[in-house]
Amino acid sequence: MKIQLLQEFLNAKADYYDNPDFIADDPISIPHRFSQLQDIEIAGLFAAVLAWGNRTSIINKCTSLLKMMDNAPYDFIRNHQPRDRMKLMSFAHRTFNGLDLLYFVEFLQHYYSNVTSLEFAFSGHISAQDENVENALIGFRKVFFALEHPERTEKHIATPAKNSACKRLNMYLRWMVRKDENGVDFGLWNYISPSQLVCPVDIHVSRVAARLGLIPEAKSDWKTAVALTHELKKLDPDDPAKYDFALFGLGVIEKYV
Repeated sequence: MKIQLLQEFLNAKADYYDNPDFIADDPISIPHRFSQLQDIEIAGLFAAVLAWGNRTSIINKCTSLLKMMDNAPYDFIRNHQPRDRMKLMSFAHRTFNGLDLLYFVEFLQHYYSNVTSLEFAFSGHISAQDENVENALIGFRKVFFALEHPERTEKHIATPAKNSACKRLNMYLRWMVRKDENGVDFGLWNYISPSQLVCPVDIHVSRVAARLGLIPEAKSDWKTAVALTHELKKLDPDDPAKYDFALFGLGVIEKYV
């Protein structure tokens, strides 16, 4: 497909799916329940980390988790007592279990006792000269696991250093960073540029991208995510991650491949 036709096609699809009507059936609906920055950050992080499998199941599990936190995640993180953590041990979603959740809560409590926004756990490792968020993701993982932690929990925070596509964290950064006139993405963080975002890549997105000739083959790893984003920047250098709406919608909803 010629680049102008491809641009018109993907812009139309991005405009269609970047729509508040689609929020209710997507994990981004979880942080959209809140208005305070820290509530959005915490709910969004859990929604992104748990975003594997059926979207209805993801939303239901996140809803259960928030209920355990009295539907006030920031207040719970900051003010809960050690005995309050016991009720979290029963939580499970796929391979994410209560032990993992306890460490996430411990890290967040420690972090927010010193810093006002989770943004700085990412943005502190990236400069304006960086092409993309690779260093931000690598740095975040180091910060996240700076406390003593279960080794098993490390699999739930991906890193480009291991050539992971980092799909969930890239999706989380899209939510937090991308300035969205349609009100789907939050755009609450300012120290990372939307132009530095990397398109979230899973098997659905990579299959559509390969069919459209944006990448040579359907793979889900960091090199592929960067290569795809490089091609998407030819269509919109300032906002390449907006095409996540198009590629995901084509793959998951329209079954384009």
